[in-house]
Amino acid sequence: MEFVVITGMSGAGKSMVAKYMEDVGFFCVDNLPPALIPKFAEIISQSSTKFHRIALVIDVRGGELLNDIFPALSSLKQLGFNYRILFLEASDAVLIKRYKETRRTHPLAHTGRLIDGINEERKILKKIRDNADHIIDTSNLSIAKLKEEISNIFLRGIEFKGIIINIISFGFKYGIPIECDLVFDVRFIPNPYYVEELRSLTGKNEAVKNYVMNNEITKIFFDKITDLIDFLLPNYKKEGKTQLIIGIGCTGGQHRSVAIAESLYQYLLNKQNSVVIDHRDIDKANRSIG
Repeated sequence: MEFVVITGMSGAGKSMVAKYMEDVGFFCVDNLPPALIPKFAEIISQSSTKFHRIALVIDVRGGELLNDIFPALSSLKQLGFNYRILFLEASDAVLIKRYKETRRTHPLAHTGRLIDGINEERKILKKIRDNADHIIDTSNLSIAKLKEEISNIFLRGIEFKGIIINIISFGFKYGIPIECDLVFDVRFIPNPYYVEELRSLTGKNEAVKNYVMNNEITKIFFDKITDLIDFLLPNYKKEGKTQLIIGIGCTGGQHRSVAIAESLYQYLLNKQNSVVIDHRDIDKANRSIG
């Protein structure tokens, strides 16, 4: 089990980094009092759920509790756990600009000037910075570049496809899933609902799947959307996107959307992508047209 301590200057990007590391498989805990790190490690190592990578966000929000960090990390080492310290920083000008844009209050500048809080924070964190395994200056880094830096440091040799693809089949009569990044309307494809022997089945059934997928219009459509997705995926990954949600909708979410979603799932899986599928409306009662 590996521990990563994410620390550094307020406004340097710790929250964003923690969110990204959570997306790529780390179990993340924000603002854990350092003295609790050894006990936390013991508890999580004994959990029935196996955690292999842990990220802990620790910074000046903890006040005097931050003084416990090195004794705590020493105890962690004695327990047999490895750890690395990631320190994020940025220039004074960039930190001030970010705080002005977000209108947040610096944790050490509640009543004084922002620059005074930043200077005080640098003094408090100096020893931690001096002992950091990795230091990243985020002053001139885009979010995508920062994610790339994190990947280069912590994800080498770890199997991660770069983006998790969620495919959702649904019926337009029940509403479009609001979480979708891409939505494809397949109501123009001939509907198995009007074939009596297929009406009570779903798109997971081979007869329905063959009816939908063997149609010439469907074949052209499927080629076009897979070509589009093949183009989009590497570009989304390049920009640091970690999740893509694709909605496939027909009228009731029983036949066409399910069959096409299943075929798309298999297509993407065969190309070594990380894919999950959900047929949101497949079991909806009192159907009319699917």
